[in-house]
Amino acid sequence: MESQPPRPPLDATVLRDGLAGPGLPWRSLDVIAETGSTNADLLARAAAGGDIDGAVLLADHQTAGRGRHGRQWSAPPRSQLALSVGVAADTVPTSGWGWLTLATGVAVADALAEAGLQVGLKWPNDVIAKDGKLAGILAEVATPKQPPKPVIVVGLGLNVTMTADEAPDPAAVSLAMLGSSVLDRNILAEKVLRHLAARISAWRTAGGADDALAADYRRHSCTLGERVRADMPGEQRVEGVAQAIDETGRLVIDTGGQTVTVSAGDVTRLRPN
Repeated sequence: MESQPPRPPLDATVLRDGLAGPGLPWRSLDVIAETGSTNADLLARAAAGGDIDGAVLLADHQTAGRGRHGRQWSAPPRSQLALSVGVAADTVPTSGWGWLTLATGVAVADALAEAGLQVGLKWPNDVIAKDGKLAGILAEVATPKQPPKPVIVVGLGLNVTMTADEAPDPAAVSLAMLGSSVLDRNILAEKVLRHLAARISAWRTAGGADDALAADYRRHSCTLGERVRADMPGEQRVEGVAQAIDETGRLVIDTGGQTVTVSAGDVTRLRPN
């Protein structure tokens, strides 16, 4: 068995200082010891009539984390940074909502760069390091009890001190497995939430992707320019070169004979023969 790094709990007081409150990036910030899914918790809060815009929820242990297509995953207690935020989307047309997931990935990449680690973004929602999945992102539209404005819940699961023995998938990696010197989840959460707040503010102001977000996403992307296979709903499959991200956040694939735009699906980078 591998030795595991220390796993202290998150400190809500430390995190709130400078992050949550009047005039600060987030309206509220809560830390809970354990839950099934922080995304599900914020969605339930909205459905019950609560205002979740600007709310941050972090959990020391998430037992039923959710991914795309209803997939579930879990990690040992305190081994992961698991958080969700509520984002009002009333100033952004629905055509720009797809960029919120991509903006979250850019925020995570920039936060990790501050911690000395360069990562790549695999369209649409994975953070990759050395060909392993380091983090996943999931955005879900809330259904408020009395909808004054549309709200999107964005969740992040970042593997921090998880060991290879503990990984639920052999393709998963953690900051500890990568040899990172920054394993304090309070420090990581502070960096991620600051970058995320800034990206969300710019996304709202631009009504979608501004030039800086589009350029920064391309800079971090490990999908663009690669030959890929996209498996889409309805058992459709497309292979070609990932050419661009369009104005709505969709992936544009050049098959050699035509250009196909993919709005949802599992994308695999194809190795040269």
